[in-house]
Amino acid sequence: MKIICLQENLKRGLNVVQNITGKNLTLPILNNILLNIERKQLKLSTTDLEMAVTSQVSCKIEREGSITVPAKILTNFINNLPNKKIEINIKNNIIYLKCENYKSFIKGLDAKDFPIIPKIKNEPILEINSFKLKECLEQIINFVAMSDIKPEISGVLFDLNYENKIKFVATDSFRLGEKTLNIKTGKNKKGNISSIILPYKTAQELIRIISNQEESNLEISIDNNQILFNLPETQIVSRLIEGNYPNYQQLIPKQFETTAIIKRDDLVKVVKVGSIFSSKINDIRLRIDSKKSIIEVFSQDIELGENSSEIEAEIKGKDLEIIFNHKYLLDGLNGVDTEKVVIGFNGGFSPGIIRPEGENNFTYIIMPIKL
Repeated sequence: MKIICLQENLKRGLNVVQNITGKNLTLPILNNILLNIERKQLKLSTTDLEMAVTSQVSCKIEREGSITVPAKILTNFINNLPNKKIEINIKNNIIYLKCENYKSFIKGLDAKDFPIIPKIKNEPILEINSFKLKECLEQIINFVAMSDIKPEISGVLFDLNYENKIKFVATDSFRLGEKTLNIKTGKNKKGNISSIILPYKTAQELIRIISNQEESNLEISIDNNQILFNLPETQIVSRLIEGNYPNYQQLIPKQFETTAIIKRDDLVKVVKVGSIFSSKINDIRLRIDSKKSIIEVFSQDIELGENSSEIEAEIKGKDLEIIFNHKYLLDGLNGVDTEKVVIGFNGGFSPGIIRPEGENNFTYIIMPIKL
């Protein structure tokens, strides 16, 4: 194998794929990047056996071949070279690199021992704008359960039961976020696939990769519990989580006994101040007074003291008192990008529902603390 490519191009490709490699003591080859010349194109690939990332790199190919090389060493070396042409030769599982006055060789492993990356041949079922997908995932990914006890909620649900939209859902049982993305129906063929659950790590990696690329259309294909995200120069293949996602729709009430419209930034400020005085369970108390059009945010720690703050709100319905975890409440408010938020309540022991005013593309459900 002999190729010549620009440092900038190789650096970009390596930084796309190297993130999922690590210190794998049982299978050292998983710490490597596969360099493979296929159809007159250099492909860089990595895998952790749950997910695989492949990136195409533009280069001049003089002789075909393949090798796997330690990801950390190769990436660090290439990142520190000048943006000039790099000549790469491979012989006897050793990669030789030359760039101006820099010369190096790195011992690799045989490409034949590298795990086979699944190839998904099914036609794409969805085509989505990459930046819009990233925005949806970013808005809810922090609500995913970080536990293996309930694997079905340890990922992001793609709810495909709608003709012209997708709902992305994440929950850890204490709060739940639902983000809706409208899509064009022309190129989307969801068929009999009603939903999928994407692992948290794959969603994270997808966000990272899209963030470092130009905006584009992204195609999604599914086959045998595997999913493919196809970007112009990058492909991400991942297993899907098996099981049935909880019926979260039954948690979202159609009507509310009390609704409050509040300036988002004002509520964020008083909750942050109140959090300073909350107890070890992060509790913060909201007292809704419809007659005065006031929400009191109260917190108390027996050892520290207490705090009470009031903010104005447009309130309809019954007075009530409810206790939330202030961290979860702030997470929900930070997911809203409108000036005002609408919060719906059905008493002090039922979930609170947070939505942006005038929009229906984001819903946040937060469970109350019952003392």
